[in-house]
Amino acid sequence: MASLNVGNLGNLGDYLREQRRTAQLSLRQLAEAAGVSNPYLSQIERGLRKPSAEVLQQVAKALRISAETLYVRAGILDEKEREELETRAVILADPSINERQKQVLLQIYDSFRKENAAEAASGAVSEPASEPASESGPESGPGPVPAAAPAPDADEPPSS
Repeated sequence: MASLNVGNLGNLGDYLREQRRTAQLSLRQLAEAAGVSNPYLSQIERGLRKPSAEVLQQVAKALRISAETLYVRAGILDEKEREELETRAVILADPSINERQKQVLLQIYDSFRKENAAEAASGAVSEPASEPASESGPESGPGPVPAAAPAPDADEPPSS
């Protein structure tokens, strides 16, 4: 049977096959792990079927890859939306920061995105103005650091 490759689905199928092989899973193993039928998954890989977002999420979970990446490849989500969702997911999944810190980071992230979108819409330059680097290079600080006085020797009595 010839592949129809409807729209971007051939690309999705090729990508899924590549990811499945990288994970060293058979079609049958992936279908079982994702909770879909073996023939249905085969049709997705060959570009004959357009899976729902729910099926893509199940397949992504079974492959341990980003569902958003599959959504982009299937044409469900555009690249910018995927990047935003992945950024949010990374922040929310970080165990080294607490919930309040996560919410603050997300608020800052949203404000920067809104600011940049408004600047882009008005035609303004979105790159921040940078200060010229000094002659010693961009990593130089505010000036020379004074040398610290040497620590007194423990064997010597303090001088008066």
